[in-house]
Amino acid sequence: MAAENSEDSADSSNLPSNWGRWGADDELGTLNLITDETRARAAAEVRTGRSVSLALPIRPTPLISGPFAPTTAEASPVHQLMALTAPAAHATADVVLITNHHPRSTHLDALTHQSIDGRVYPGRFLADSVSPSGVTHGSTTAFAAGVVTRGVLLDLAPTGPLPAGHAVTARDLDAAEEREGVTVESGDALVVRFGPSPTPGPPMPGISVDAVRWMHRRGVSLYAGDTGDAIPSADPGAPLPLHGIGLVRLGMPLIDAANVEELAAVCGELSRHTFLLTVAPPRVHGLTGVPVNPLAVF
Repeated sequence: MAAENSEDSADSSNLPSNWGRWGADDELGTLNLITDETRARAAAEVRTGRSVSLALPIRPTPLISGPFAPTTAEASPVHQLMALTAPAAHATADVVLITNHHPRSTHLDALTHQSIDGRVYPGRFLADSVSPSGVTHGSTTAFAAGVVTRGVLLDLAPTGPLPAGHAVTARDLDAAEEREGVTVESGDALVVRFGPSPTPGPPMPGISVDAVRWMHRRGVSLYAGDTGDAIPSADPGAPLPLHGIGLVRLGMPLIDAANVEELAAVCGELSRHTFLLTVAPPRVHGLTGVPVNPLAVF
């Protein structure tokens, strides 16, 4: 595993933070960076109308196989129970059980999904935000208006997958920008492609603390990637970069388990790596995360 810069210490005083930036009761986090001007700039990216989904396909499993099966990576994140109606209704219906944070389900993490030292964004105590009856602060309620912004794909593996254990740094992101001729601007959603791993399993490549600092400086509003939060800091006591720092300290929502292969292919075909990104989750309030179907429109 590549070592990180010495500045990437577990010392919380040395980590980027948006706590207090938009007030003590803020629930939008870096989505505050998406202004009307940002959305208008994003809309200008639509030239052909071609669209690409960033969601993984899901085939539901019958609920009779057991409600706890979705907690494993091998099982479907959705269980389905058919609820047949009376014959006279000429209709069918079903009930589904969804595991929101399943590794094979493309989903949007709410800001209280992760806590550090008993606190969630923007510094509130976890116990004051989450109760047995649901999430009262920093939940999926904040996503009710959806997300519409400019998306930028930084393909870190244009000629092959990243090496096992590679920690992506600001230098890697800068190099991808230069290679593609793009610049990530404030309010943009950042989509990162690591590429299929030739050797599944640890050590996986991942985002470093240095890269999260870069996202903070650039004003990234939303992150999506095809590899999970796999690389903690060199200090084993440090939080995971994307979840422990990006989500908790920056208030940056994360799209986990994004499917970016088709997106990368279309970007290569069109010779452009910017697009309109729309994320419209169902308006189910009080959750820690929700499945989404992000759409990139060219």
